[in-house]
Amino acid sequence: MKSATPKVMHEICGRSLVGHVLAAARELKPENLVVVVGHAREKVTAHLAETDSQVRTAVQEKQKGTGHAVRMGLEELGGSVDGTVVVVCGDTPLLTGDTLRKLAATHQDDGNAVTVLTAEVPDATGYGRIVRDPASGAVTAIVEHKDATDEQRAIREINSGVFAFDGRLLTDALGKVRTDNSQGEEYLTDVLGILREAGHRVGACVAGDHREIAGINNRVQLAEARRILNDRLLTAAMLAGVTVVDPATTWVDVTVTFEQDATVLPGTQLHGSTHLGEGSVVGPNSRLTDTKVGAGARVDNTVSNGAVVGPEASVGPYAYLRPGTRLGLKSKVGTYVETKNARIGEGTKVPHLSYVGDATIGEYSNIGAASVFVNYDGKDKHHTTVGSHCRTGSDNMFVAPVTIGDGAYTAAGSVITRDVPPGSLAVARGQQRNIEGWVARKRPGSAAAKAAEAASREPGEEA
Repeated sequence: MKSATPKVMHEICGRSLVGHVLAAARELKPENLVVVVGHAREKVTAHLAETDSQVRTAVQEKQKGTGHAVRMGLEELGGSVDGTVVVVCGDTPLLTGDTLRKLAATHQDDGNAVTVLTAEVPDATGYGRIVRDPASGAVTAIVEHKDATDEQRAIREINSGVFAFDGRLLTDALGKVRTDNSQGEEYLTDVLGILREAGHRVGACVAGDHREIAGINNRVQLAEARRILNDRLLTAAMLAGVTVVDPATTWVDVTVTFEQDATVLPGTQLHGSTHLGEGSVVGPNSRLTDTKVGAGARVDNTVSNGAVVGPEASVGPYAYLRPGTRLGLKSKVGTYVETKNARIGEGTKVPHLSYVGDATIGEYSNIGAASVFVNYDGKDKHHTTVGSHCRTGSDNMFVAPVTIGDGAYTAAGSVITRDVPPGSLAVARGQQRNIEGWVARKRPGSAAAKAAEAASREPGEEA
């Protein structure tokens, strides 16, 4: 990956690669879930603890092959396990729980000692080939690409690296795996031959979509997997009643949820725990993270992080909702407005060019254009409260802590530093003074002076 980040920690669609694999594995409801870690294990182990607190880890001190890795995992569980052991790879984020359930069911129903998940791929380069008996079609071996003959390399059915084993037989067979191959490693795939020679049944389960088993080894493949997974998520959303106008420019995380008749317009990104309510419209060109959008709300050209947009509220265009923003029913945050830790009541409007931080605004109030809630004194943040049915003038500064009472007005251009009683008009600005003739004296000959001189002439008077 050419990265300081371990491969399995690279993210697509809101989860790390290994996080996607863990989510699929959890759908089997396993008694134990063990991740074998080796390279950069301190980072990976810490990440796993954040991703799935119930996961167990086993350390592979030296990377001696896939068979050795599985042995380390079994040792974490006491060395041997009764029942079925499913082995998956940590870099296959497109693998689904449905496919793993199908693999486990095939293994159980066929009474296999081992069942390998396979797939037919357009290009098998780099993958282990599935070798079958020409007569019965039974799996006879898996040959790694480096060790395959030209005839075997022509095979397009590949090993996914995902297996279901009989736990007891697996433990015994791993003890017989040799390292006389081109890499000097313990190949897990050799277990199939060992079990077959011992008279046990070796079976296969073919994945319905070969893309599910794709491993990620570089950033090109990472981008390809992101596109596939994103398309999968959008398809599911559209089939559930969501309108996605342009799937090619819409990106979502696996944790995003929708209600029926939500609409997502082009150029929109939805991340984290974002939820779109029934009939809401988001976009175009919006990025929402951990944001709840209420039924019938409209969010246009907006960046939002950790906000709640109430039903039928209107946001944007070009708004920025920061964490702690709570917009009430039918409220409005308009063009070039930024909010943070702000509760804005039902029907209240902050139409344009304003900053509302650390504030509570009641119902059906209107905040004038170019208003700033001055919440920070250089050391501490302070709170501003604006009541219900207030009308504040344009270009107001509310220097917190300060309270504007219900039904109060503030004059345009005011700097409000003291509480305003309910129903009052606050005027906090210097008295205007006009100095006549200043331009003629201070800027003689200027365009302004000439314009002023022309305007002062009597009608019909020549220059």
